[in-house]
Amino acid sequence: MRLIRATVQNFRCYQNSTTVTFGDLTALVGRNDVGKSSFMDALAVFFGEATLDKDDANKAGDAKALKITCEFDQLPETLIVDTEFPTTLAREYLLSSEGTLVIKKTYNGSLKTPAVSSIMALAIHPTAEGYNDLHTLKKADLAKRAAELSANLDSIDRRANALVRQAIWEQSDDLKLGPASIPLEGDGVKQVWDALQPYLPTFALFKSDRASSDQDVEAQDPLKAAIKEAIKSIEPQLQAIQTHVESEVKKIAEATVKKLHEMDPTIANTLNPIVATGKWDSLFKTSITGDEDIPLNKRGSGVRRLVLLNFFRAKAENRVIERKSQSVIYAIEEPETSQHPRNQRLMLSALRDLAGVNGTQVIITTHTPMLARCLPEEDLRFIERQDDGSRSIAVGSTALLPKIAESLGVLPDHTVKIFICVEGPNDISFLRNVSKILKVEDDNVPDLDQLELDGKLIFVPLGGSTLALWSSRFRKLNRPEFHLCDRDDEPPLAAKYAAHILEVNARDGCKAVATEKREIENYLHHQAVVEAYAQNGVNIALTTPFADFDDVPALVAEAVHALAGGNPWADLSDENRKRKMSKAKTILNNQAVSQMTSARLAETDPNNEIRSWLADIVNMMATIDG
Repeated sequence: MRLIRATVQNFRCYQNSTTVTFGDLTALVGRNDVGKSSFMDALAVFFGEATLDKDDANKAGDAKALKITCEFDQLPETLIVDTEFPTTLAREYLLSSEGTLVIKKTYNGSLKTPAVSSIMALAIHPTAEGYNDLHTLKKADLAKRAAELSANLDSIDRRANALVRQAIWEQSDDLKLGPASIPLEGDGVKQVWDALQPYLPTFALFKSDRASSDQDVEAQDPLKAAIKEAIKSIEPQLQAIQTHVESEVKKIAEATVKKLHEMDPTIANTLNPIVATGKWDSLFKTSITGDEDIPLNKRGSGVRRLVLLNFFRAKAENRVIERKSQSVIYAIEEPETSQHPRNQRLMLSALRDLAGVNGTQVIITTHTPMLARCLPEEDLRFIERQDDGSRSIAVGSTALLPKIAESLGVLPDHTVKIFICVEGPNDISFLRNVSKILKVEDDNVPDLDQLELDGKLIFVPLGGSTLALWSSRFRKLNRPEFHLCDRDDEPPLAAKYAAHILEVNARDGCKAVATEKREIENYLHHQAVVEAYAQNGVNIALTTPFADFDDVPALVAEAVHALAGGNPWADLSDENRKRKMSKAKTILNNQAVSQMTSARLAETDPNNEIRSWLADIVNMMATIDG
């Protein structure tokens, strides 16, 4: 499941209902104290990683109606809510009009220890009398309702509540489907909520102001997140163990009370067997020590934060290799904290790589211009305090960029010698990796990765304008721009971005080119792709070179899908195909390109296009003094 939208109300500075949309990588930007951390904390509360206290309710709002709502897509295809009887969220009428799952949690923040007062699914649900409350009914009540409505249960296994509900709904002529709030608590519906729990994303929040302790919390938190994710990957098995233990213990407890009732009913009537369970992750303890067994919390704050950085880098690589299906959200407050500018760039690169892995989302907060300007505008969420004290949250756009720049104080970085503008993060990964390969044999080739870390170049992903590409500010920086665009359209058609290329080339000190092939993945050798997937335990059969205008990510994704079996590629939804192709692009531009060699590039790039791009970059950088 992937988080796509969250709404908070009556939580700290958010009195009014306020919504943030999320992608794979989302940056909450704005001045200090506008509510960036509060929104992160609200998510932590929703996912059970933090608890509310009496000061979390908005002082001017309704403390008894503190609400946090999260919306998800990429939902599980089936749910087992009754033993051996699968159902779906659609058949349970628990989806929104857009086919997403919307869960609203309401808390009573007026209590000394605030608590959840309701958990609801906001869905398009039957509203007809007799059909609108089936999720709240226990097994016996469901059977009674079926009889009242003359629902035929002859062919239904009545042990499965989901099957009985469906039989009742199916016999109705008009369910009067409409917006409704469906409780996910109580004996009748608890099975559905329990079945959903393993699919909810693991949420790990890393705060910028954590205090050190004997066992450094800042160093431990990444490992704690790893423990939680490992536990989540086997949560169905653990849930089965927990259910079995609870059942067996409850049997003995009930038998004990029953026997006691034979001897002293007065005492027996005052007893109620309760089985309480703790959290699985509490069973594990972690610690990290530094050189000469010095605890990490005794090292500098920058070193401690680097532990976090390299944890993310390791997780990005491991999740690609292991291909875990469970989803995880890494929420990091101010990742630039205590870091040298070079390490800030490393951190951002690691986070981009992490967000590119299927099933992983990254949310950061920042008010540092360097981080904000290097992200596509669609990844930015600008939080601003209004005159009446309320908060507005807007998705980054070309029109909004001047306001963001003013808020963050974006200033020219005089160490930058060139901007390299590409179509997306995958192109950045390709260029970084391929430049390293070519530099091994030719020292005149620039190491783009190192130049970026040194702050001498900035990659600009052009999924739309970005903060760094804000045109009026770009010209004032007086730095060259190199634009690389995919051709997309096969000759004799003109390149897709021909007009953009002409416009850039008309500016002094700037150059734009289009690939001669369809896109950058067409420069990969098919054997490099085979080897990359073999490292992941996937043996795809690619025996011939890619044609210049093949859709390489689609071909590779389809080949991988065919190995897994299931529905034919053509029968998949557009969303599923797109997701599989996105995953393929990540592997192609990171792992497959790492399997390239100069010899393989000579085969796939006989016209030396890539070398010419890199030579242009070197020559353009040489025009800048220093």
